[in-house]
Amino acid sequence: MNEHLEKLSPQPLWRHFRTLCNTPRPSGHEAELVAILEAWAERKGLAHDRDDYGNLHLSKPATPGHEDAPGVILQGHLDMVAQANADHPHDFTRDPLDTYVDDGWLRARHTTLGADNGLGVAAALAVLEDDSLEHGPLEALFTLEEESSMGGALQLAENWLQGSVLLNLDSEDRGEVFIGCAGGADIVVEAQLPTAELGADEVALQISLTGLMGGHSGIDIHRGRGNANRLLVRVLRTLDAFDIRLVSYRGGTLRNAIPREAFAIVVLRADEVAAAESRVLALEQELRAELQGADEGLTLAVSRPVEKPAQALNAHASSMLLAALNAAPYGVERMSSTVSGVVETSNNLGVVSLEEGRFHLCALARSLRDSAVNDLADRFRGLFDLIGARTRVENAYPGWTPVPDSALLARFRRLHRQHVGSDPAVKVIHAGLECGILGGKYPGLEMISFGPSIRGAHSPDERVELSSVEEFWLLLRKLIEDLAGDTPVRGA
Repeated sequence: MNEHLEKLSPQPLWRHFRTLCNTPRPSGHEAELVAILEAWAERKGLAHDRDDYGNLHLSKPATPGHEDAPGVILQGHLDMVAQANADHPHDFTRDPLDTYVDDGWLRARHTTLGADNGLGVAAALAVLEDDSLEHGPLEALFTLEEESSMGGALQLAENWLQGSVLLNLDSEDRGEVFIGCAGGADIVVEAQLPTAELGADEVALQISLTGLMGGHSGIDIHRGRGNANRLLVRVLRTLDAFDIRLVSYRGGTLRNAIPREAFAIVVLRADEVAAAESRVLALEQELRAELQGADEGLTLAVSRPVEKPAQALNAHASSMLLAALNAAPYGVERMSSTVSGVVETSNNLGVVSLEEGRFHLCALARSLRDSAVNDLADRFRGLFDLIGARTRVENAYPGWTPVPDSALLARFRRLHRQHVGSDPAVKVIHAGLECGILGGKYPGLEMISFGPSIRGAHSPDERVELSSVEEFWLLLRKLIEDLAGDTPVRGA
């Protein structure tokens, strides 16, 4: 499948990306891909091993005469975000992606594309098999579960990597180079809330909020897009006037993707149904007006569930839960005062669920300051303590402190001017690149991050600009060749 990818340029990179598209690889399901890459390394005569967590490491000796050049580590993650449109049945653990070219961009039909970070992985593999490239010692590090927990980077073996230069290939903007990133943590809230049977005069309604754009919870958090969890809770709070009680709730699927859809089942008195339906329809127009120009596809719908539920939260628990969710922090908390135009601190209400009284929330807090992440977690704890919920912090990872005067950055800027004709924009990203974690485990590494232009990451609108991939490939090869030129003259 996806044969057309091998007709694109640069062909070696796209051939490897085809393998990634044909091999299911959502977070936690990378084993098949790891086995395929190990078999490929065997055929190519490349050394390969895995650490205890399962991260994959490949290496290739330097081109003769360049053994003393700085060792270069090409780094990316194997997993991808698994998001599909609600009306598209796609099993990310079994089904290949269905890609197509649209006006200079590559997309996948109705699903995420996995260009994040499949293109970085494909580029590293293409470099390793390129025998025409002069290079120093080369390594490729492919981590696991970056999208779900940063688990691979957090559990990476120490004293394993040999190189002194790390090129992270997980950025998404042509003409930019990244030298710093936000840290973050998952904030998990759970509770068992009291339920009560339905009254004889109560009926059930399902309320659906769909059609939002979604996107990356770091890179897109400042763009004014709708968060389905935030908006549906707002709808339900408005319906509190009809004494609704929550039966179930399901919103968002990943803590690092802005939720595009949310669904709730509520019960209310039969004689209030018509008024509640009218209120929902009026709210649809109100919310659409607020999102005009930023996220215009919102749709609210009311229907009757197939089966009448037996129980719902009691009135007090339902009201308190909706109040807490409505007050929960979300979106941009603060812009950086030191890096112009960069979000300093944010929070994404990524996953919210309620089933048979079991409440679960997972939010992803990000910040350039670890103290701000801790503060957001404490605010969640203080808020949800009021309804008897338990709050914990998981998968915390540090940020990457910028080094704007690094020699590696200066080298990349020179090559960008020489081969692209412009100076790259030097950026700090409000997203969780693995560089901060890797730098903590290997303090001597010089690091930068760059990549092709990817838009709509973490959503079914994900796409990559084909011409930017050619530019990315050119810069990557030129940088590796330039670093190989730092070989000292023997005997000097």
